[in-house]
Amino acid sequence: MINSELRDRLAAIEQELADAAMDRLRAAVDGDEDAVVDERRITRARRAVAKAMQLLDGVGDGDLEEF
Repeated sequence: MINSELRDRLAAIEQELADAAMDRLRAAVDGDEDAVVDERRITRARRAVAKAMQLLDGVGDGDLEEF
């Protein structure tokens, strides 16, 4: 099923984004001032990917009218 394949790819991307966000948080703790902004942007992207996975799973179909 195409949705299953896409969802698996999105899950992998979500994990990569989560890892990248953690790396940026570590950098922020080490004093990198730009890392906090980067982490927030990466986290927003991860949430968008998670939302896409939910939509493919059929969760939140009632909210599609908002788009």
